[in-house]
Amino acid sequence: MSEIEVTDDAGLRTIRIARPEKKNALTRGMYGAMAAALRDAAGASTVRAVLITGGTECFTSGNDVGDFKARGDQAADVPSPAREFLAALRACPKPVVAAVAGYAVGIGTTLLLHCDVVYAAENAVFRMPFVDLGLCPEGGSSLLVPQRGGQLLANELLMLGDAFPPATALRAGIVNAVVPVDALMATAEGIARRLAAKPPAAMAVTKRLLRQSGEDALSAHMTEEFARFGALLRGPEAAEAVAAFQEKRKPDFTRFHAAAE
Repeated sequence: MSEIEVTDDAGLRTIRIARPEKKNALTRGMYGAMAAALRDAAGASTVRAVLITGGTECFTSGNDVGDFKARGDQAADVPSPAREFLAALRACPKPVVAAVAGYAVGIGTTLLLHCDVVYAAENAVFRMPFVDLGLCPEGGSSLLVPQRGGQLLANELLMLGDAFPPATALRAGIVNAVVPVDALMATAEGIARRLAAKPPAAMAVTKRLLRQSGEDALSAHMTEEFARFGALLRGPEAAEAVAAFQEKRKPDFTRFHAAAE
């Protein structure tokens, strides 16, 4: 069974993250498969809308730790698979709906900022623990979350990095609505099929117009985020965070200090 399942049905492409034994943790290969599915959907006349889900148990727990550590050992000029995936998601001209249940950690939360409609199940748990991992926000989250939810809430979610419930995700502008777990897939698929049935050219133009204001600023901001994220990923704080996770201990950041900018 593929860890990324892609199915097409009556104009709707469903991209399902299917690695339940690892809480749908994402590897480089999985990012590549999702990016390819989105790029193909963009050019396929038979695809009218896209649904991204992890099912009703877990959306994604974020990056696979082993794969994540290997990324930290890469050269700075090696393209990030997560960045390529987010670029494909942002560039997709078709409407993208997300159905989120269970854990949505790290990029599992930030990717939702680039979907068009997002539904969360009542069992969803969101978290953006970048600072705790010795990293900084990615995916445009340090720009979009303050814009949508306000500066104080963004500070809380991105600086403390604690888990938060669907009601907070709704207040932060990350999701459109919260629904019962047993209604999640039917709700999200129903909306996706409604979008797929609409005039495709009018839909594509509408999506582009909705997004073009501030697009240059978002692109520049994401470029800076990923540059700083990559530098931190190769730094000692991220190494300590990964080592502590693998050794099942609390990380010790007391020996580190921030360099002046």
